[in-house]
Amino acid sequence: MEQYVRVIPFKVIRQEEEVMEVPKGVELIQAPKMWNATKGKGIKIAVLDTGCDLSHPDLKDRITGGRNFTDDDNSDPNVFKDYNGHGTHVAGTIAAYENDAGVIGVAPEADLLIVKVLNKDGSGQYEWIINGIYYAIEQNADIISMSLGGPADVPELHDAIKAAVKKNILVVCAAGNEGDGDDSTDEFAYPGCYNEVISVGAINLERDSSEFTNSHNEIDLVAPGEEILSTFLNGKYATLSGTSMAAPHVSGALALIKDLANKQFERKLSEPELYAQLIRRTVPLGNSPKLEGNGLVYLTVPEHLAGIFDQKFKSMVHNAI
Repeated sequence: MEQYVRVIPFKVIRQEEEVMEVPKGVELIQAPKMWNATKGKGIKIAVLDTGCDLSHPDLKDRITGGRNFTDDDNSDPNVFKDYNGHGTHVAGTIAAYENDAGVIGVAPEADLLIVKVLNKDGSGQYEWIINGIYYAIEQNADIISMSLGGPADVPELHDAIKAAVKKNILVVCAAGNEGDGDDSTDEFAYPGCYNEVISVGAINLERDSSEFTNSHNEIDLVAPGEEILSTFLNGKYATLSGTSMAAPHVSGALALIKDLANKQFERKLSEPELYAQLIRRTVPLGNSPKLEGNGLVYLTVPEHLAGIFDQKFKSMVHNAI
């Protein structure tokens, strides 16, 4: 199994030493309006990526453990440091802690399990990713977040994902950045186009579909993926673009949804039930379903309106944001 997967291509727009704000993408999906009810406490999210800046002030208190499956650091399983920046950025969008400085993630009290399956070059063998998924299952993760992909449909990878879903773990994947802006052509990246995963496409902060986002009939929903501010290497911050940046918004949103649903239903919901709760909280934007699936994740959308396309409601939402 010598084929390789890479981080879903992303663009670094700028880096900054210090910031203090709620990122615009976090606001766009209405996460702050959920924080009085839940901040995702006790929900464990496995971030399968390039590792993490473990000492970053916005992340260090959220990291509960991890493992390295790559060839970095002589394959030492106990060293899951990020030398690339991609994984640190993804982790910050999910769960950067509220500490009156820096940025804040969608689910600022969720736990992060750092599963390093991509090396310093942003590249990884399928075997590393498969092993990382099974490790996340063993560690009782609630959600697996993967902003990575490759061109090959590998049955062992598919089997690992199905094993996770069978354990009621939500698997969130970036859709990919090979899009050409034409919804009549399909662009596939694996694992993002497997039916069992929650495949996330990208929009910009004006709620328009990103030109680079993949289109196909397995897209489930979209989230902000352009000019996304989050944590980066050496305690810094960076603004990046890509469907890699969209997927963690959904992973964080699911942490909020799962914690809230567990309290409301007084039981643990199954993976299909949680998926239904997520889709209830989407707003169609008027693009092709091959580009946006069910629409934009929007955490405060009234349930009786969720999933129904209505141009009037679209305009109302645009004016309210």
